[in-house]
Amino acid sequence: MDTSRRRRDERRGLRLWPVGRVLALAFAAAVLVAASVFYTGWDLLAVQGLKPERRIDSTTLFDLVKLSFGVVAGAGALVALVVAYRRQRVDEDGALREATRLHTERFTTAVSQLGDESAAVRLGGVHALAGLADDAPTLDLRQTCIDVLCAYLRLPYTAEADLPDGDIEARNAYLAMREVRHTVIRLIGNHLRLPKTHSHSWQGLDFDFTGVTFDGGDFSGAVFSQGSASFRNTRFSMGRVDFSGAVFSGGSVSFRNAEFSSGTVTFSEAMFVGSAAIFSDAGFSGSTVYFSRARFSGSAVTFNSAEFSSGTVVFSGAKFVVGAVSFDHVGFSGGEVSFSGAEFTGGAVSFRNASFSNGRVSFIGAEFSVGTVSFRSAEFSGSAVIFSEAMFIGSALEFSGATGEMPFGLVSPDGSPEVGVRLSLIWRH
Repeated sequence: MDTSRRRRDERRGLRLWPVGRVLALAFAAAVLVAASVFYTGWDLLAVQGLKPERRIDSTTLFDLVKLSFGVVAGAGALVALVVAYRRQRVDEDGALREATRLHTERFTTAVSQLGDESAAVRLGGVHALAGLADDAPTLDLRQTCIDVLCAYLRLPYTAEADLPDGDIEARNAYLAMREVRHTVIRLIGNHLRLPKTHSHSWQGLDFDFTGVTFDGGDFSGAVFSQGSASFRNTRFSMGRVDFSGAVFSGGSVSFRNAEFSSGTVTFSEAMFVGSAAIFSDAGFSGSTVYFSRARFSGSAVTFNSAEFSSGTVVFSGAKFVVGAVSFDHVGFSGGEVSFSGAEFTGGAVSFRNASFSNGRVSFIGAEFSVGTVSFRSAEFSGSAVIFSEAMFIGSALEFSGATGEMPFGLVSPDGSPEVGVRLSLIWRH
């Protein structure tokens, strides 16, 4: 049973059929089972018929009486079993309702702590909510606790870079708030590292970080599975946010319109499995972002309309085993983007309508084993686009409609002419 169905069943609560209908069905089922056993035994013994008895002796009569009492006793036992089962269900539902009531009371107290002016009290509320999520009697209540923790991260937050100069009070408030926020991130990461079979694991649930400002945090080794993970409109500013070795599998993951403006964000050795990895409209403008040795094996990887304007983005050693990798309408206007040693296997790789106007884009030693690598209608006007030692195995490389200085002249990193470049180019106009 999947997670969403389990949550629906939990929300419906206890629903029992009328006892008369249940008893009728139970007796019918018992008769069918008895008849099946009887006829199976009849067939196995190869019985040809019954011996007629015009008169019965006292022993046979006594056996019939015992059989009659046995049937009555069996019927009584069946009724008792049905009643006991219903009583057990009612008791379990009552226990669940009581646990839910106590959980709600504790939840109200913990949420009120999150709104306290004291950072220490807020820290207590964060830990209380995490504990409540672990002890939640249903998945739905656990998800509610997680939703509140994520909502706390979505509250307005002033990053350190935006603080007024010389305002000690503002800086102290910022440091207190940052400590609480980083505690939330740490607790979420810790729970997502637990095996899914662990009773306190939060894998398979939803995490909504839409619009959150991250100025640090550790999600290394976290497993976002089945549920959704939304990092839409997030801002990665200052500090280090670590997704190294994280696994995004089965559910949906979106970094659409995220802004990587400063600091370091690392997805090294992360795995995007089973679903699309969406980085469309993201802005890379000053931070260092590592996708080194990351593995993309979902349905698609999408960086459409992203902007690489400064900083460094590294895809070195990454493996793209997906149906489509799309960098359509991307602007490479500064900084460095490296695909050195990356491997592309699957459907197609597209840089259609991309703009290479500044900076450096490196495909040194990259390997393309895909149907088509397309730079159709791309614009080259100043960037250093380097394909040294790149390999196109069975791939068609398209530059039709591209404008500006075409990257036909392949050079080595030191600027000297490259010898023995292993390329198989098919120009389609």
